[in-house]
Amino acid sequence: MPDSAYILVLYYSRQGSTEAMARMVARGVSSVAGFEARLRTVAPVSAETEQSADSVPEDGPPYCSMDDMRNCSGLVMGSPTRFGNMAAPLKYFIDQSSDLWLSGSMINKPAAVFTSTASLHGGQESTLLSMQLPLLHHGMLIMGLPYSEAGLMTTRSGGTPYGATHWSGADGSRAIDDTELQLCRALGRRVALTAERLA
Repeated sequence: MPDSAYILVLYYSRQGSTEAMARMVARGVSSVAGFEARLRTVAPVSAETEQSADSVPEDGPPYCSMDDMRNCSGLVMGSPTRFGNMAAPLKYFIDQSSDLWLSGSMINKPAAVFTSTASLHGGQESTLLSMQLPLLHHGMLIMGLPYSEAGLMTTRSGGTPYGATHWSGADGSRAIDDTELQLCRALGRRVALTAERLA
């Protein structure tokens, strides 16, 4: 395993809930010796036919590059739910990854997904599945959360075998609860442990 091994935690967040989840996933990654979590986000998209964002965000993690993807040992990707699907900015970024697909750069790397929704049954599982589709096309090894994670059987909010989820409430103010937090960390840790074994 190279000294600079990292798991890319790539996300888009509009109101902060998905970003908070990303930070918990990153903690799970960092709990595995020899791995760091590389937090990256994506620029918003606009209906205007001009650049909608500076090349470097004003605050928070840098925007993701294709090199961040190419050189990672694994990927954990997160998005808020938009009508049961991933948000357009993340989809737009992934749609630019044809070179990685052509070169096979992502084949056999572990990957997982997470999402946040305003309503409890607002499309969490379909959003997770929609994010998995391009990763399958890239030849990645899709990971979920096994039922050995006790929180999956006791959760009253987020958490699925398809990936970590969070119920943020209609106004986005509901904080990540203890079960959701534990499942986010478990997801990041699982991807890092798998990358370690594959190395």
